[in-house]
Amino acid sequence: MQIDLVKILHPNDIVVFACSGGPDSMCLFHQLLEIRKKIKITLICAHVNHKKRIESDLEYQFVKNSCHQNHIIFEGTEFNHYQKGNFEANAHQMRRDFFESIIQKYQANYFMTAHHGDDLIETILMRLTRGSTFLGYAGFQFFEKRENYTLVRPLITMTKENILNYNQKNHITYVIDKTNEEDEYLRNRFRHHLLPILKKENKKIHLKFLKYQEKICQINEFLVKIMTNALTECVVNDNVLIDEFKGLDPLIQEMVLENYLYQIYQNDIVLIKEIHKQNIIDLLTSSKTTGRISLPKKKIGIKTYQTFHITSQLEDEFYQITLKDKTELPNGHYLKKVESSYEKSNSVIRLDSDEIKLPLSVRMRKNGDKIASKNVLGHQKIKDIFIDSKIPQEQRNQWPIVVDGNDQILWIPGLKKSKFDKEIDEKYDIIYKYEISKEKNYVTKK
Repeated sequence: MQIDLVKILHPNDIVVFACSGGPDSMCLFHQLLEIRKKIKITLICAHVNHKKRIESDLEYQFVKNSCHQNHIIFEGTEFNHYQKGNFEANAHQMRRDFFESIIQKYQANYFMTAHHGDDLIETILMRLTRGSTFLGYAGFQFFEKRENYTLVRPLITMTKENILNYNQKNHITYVIDKTNEEDEYLRNRFRHHLLPILKKENKKIHLKFLKYQEKICQINEFLVKIMTNALTECVVNDNVLIDEFKGLDPLIQEMVLENYLYQIYQNDIVLIKEIHKQNIIDLLTSSKTTGRISLPKKKIGIKTYQTFHITSQLEDEFYQITLKDKTELPNGHYLKKVESSYEKSNSVIRLDSDEIKLPLSVRMRKNGDKIASKNVLGHQKIKDIFIDSKIPQEQRNQWPIVVDGNDQILWIPGLKKSKFDKEIDEKYDIIYKYEISKEKNYVTKK
């Protein structure tokens, strides 16, 4: 069974197609040439030379010559440097970026690849083995609408054997990548050892996998509608509302989380594994009011009472600043010296300079910090005050702590005053006020 591209393409369509020069992509090459005889379309061939094999340069020239002989626009590129780590993943991302650039350059209507039925079986088996999203278990689709173009895989109904027979019948020349014969990569091991067993049981097993893929996509489409409604209810301003999330069906919870993670990670979503997703769900549905999870790319997931969000994992540098008449703080707010104030909240403190050591300064918290709170016997841990005040974990290191020259804690602006705070009718000669910047949204407790 072969897909008829005539029913898909229209006159004057611009088609970019990936071509390595191997039997699969040269089969697609020939099919597009045949379509061009029937419909006036523009063909652009995109070829990547990874420079990893001696034959790579010859393959590059082979594809380029084939394009020249058939009046097809050739766009080739060579990659000489790769990031450290997984070569396959890096190479895949670099190819994708290159193909996207060519699609945009020509404002193409379609991008086509030579993935076939055997590839679909291998992809599904690999994802079942490694783990994936629900839609990921479908492998890949024949037809995918993207933002500015449509991705098409015209050979999805053909097997490798079909392709080789097609090439032989039409006298199509191609090159062979000998690394495909090696068992170094998981896909090759499935191709060489597992696929023959499946085909022995059912010669048309690829059509069964195609049916499976179509059914997964249909179910996913239905679930996405439910997930989209749930997403608007439980994700607000990049924060997951925990009570709303906990009320969702577990399957919809997972889909909402996958969508939320994709918005953050985009092309790096492959770094998110099943263990990351499960850890987040466990944290969100647990009775713990706060918690945090380390995530790929130096990000951190933070649960703060009723919300959860993901942010960059930054190390806070210790700061200590001598107070001036107006001091800007690392959290974006201010400490301002005032002449008078009748305010009694935790945002204002009155001090007697005879009872403390000058100068006053403001710093970030230290381990073991305690304050002799006003109207409270003994000392309170700063950590406990933050917890009782429900201050988000990521804000605590930047929250200002006002101390005297002996590093004695006098005030946690907005939260707690020490025994050194004076009432309006008592003796004092220093007044400071904590001013909240309108551009910031830090929690304060009056």
